Amino acid sequence: MERVLGVGGVFFKARDPRALAEWYHEHLGVPLEAGQTYATFKSDGPNEQTVWSTFPADTKYFGDGAAPFMFNYRVRNLDAMLAQLRTAGAQVEDRVEDYDYGRFGWANDPEGNRFELWEPR
Repeated sequence: MERVLGVGGVFFKARDPRALAEWYHEHLGVPLEAGQTYATFKSDGPNEQTVWSTFPADTKYFGDGAAPFMFNYRVRNLDAMLAQLRTAGAQVEDRVEDYDYGRFGWANDPEGNRFELWEPR
């Protein structure tokens, strides 16, 4: 059985993503990337990082649902995890995206919350 390795990201909607990200930086010390609305928290192991990011309130990246957030989970084998979810009857997007830093896929939980799966390189 495939299992999640960790949380790869926490993303949430904001009316003003830049201002909210700056608030988190100023009051909680979130280490924003210069000029961006996201931060990367790194652990000791390879590919063990978590991305924290604000998104515009009208983003379509979180799917069609009303949830103001989306989690990204790190996985060892994206294809196997997506197949496992399909077999279980989960709503899984057909598309997979490939980047230098890994592969991504998306699915919804039984309550319609979209989540992202990331297989790091």
